[in-house]
Amino acid sequence: MFLLERIAKFETVSKEQYIKDVGAQNADSYAAVRLPRRATAHSAGYDFFTPAEIFLPPRGSAVVKTGIRALMKEGWVLLIYPRSGLGFKLGIRLANTVGVIDGDYAAAPNEGHIMIKLTNPSDQSVTLQAGTAIAQGVFTPYGITEDDCQTAERKGGFGSTD
Repeated sequence: MFLLERIAKFETVSKEQYIKDVGAQNADSYAAVRLPRRATAHSAGYDFFTPAEIFLPPRGSAVVKTGIRALMKEGWVLLIYPRSGLGFKLGIRLANTVGVIDGDYAAAPNEGHIMIKLTNPSDQSVTLQAGTAIAQGVFTPYGITEDDCQTAERKGGFGSTD
């Protein structure tokens, strides 16, 4: 049997950070934050869930504030992919196709709060109930070029490294 290396850990962001991101009117949804999990022993992806109901208007979008952060060993990245069921059944997509969660994002000022933007390309509105699995995260090792000499440290949160 092949033993998989344990390279990461999911945690919830603090309640204070969550409320800062979702607003005080949605603070109660913090209790519904679920850590990502694999559906089976052979699943590569960890399912991410909505802590609150999400409304997607026709041809619109919504940002799901998951309440989750990922701590991972150096040399690893968490890639966020759509769940095939949402795409096949409802046409729901990830706005950025694949999300990239860098290993140092957990140390960002927003505690590495993972947010997933969903889009609805259809003419019909879609409501996703709290607890719906909306995306899956896969940990992947990465490499760097032989001449890479980057030494900069992350100073910001979401979208800060461009």
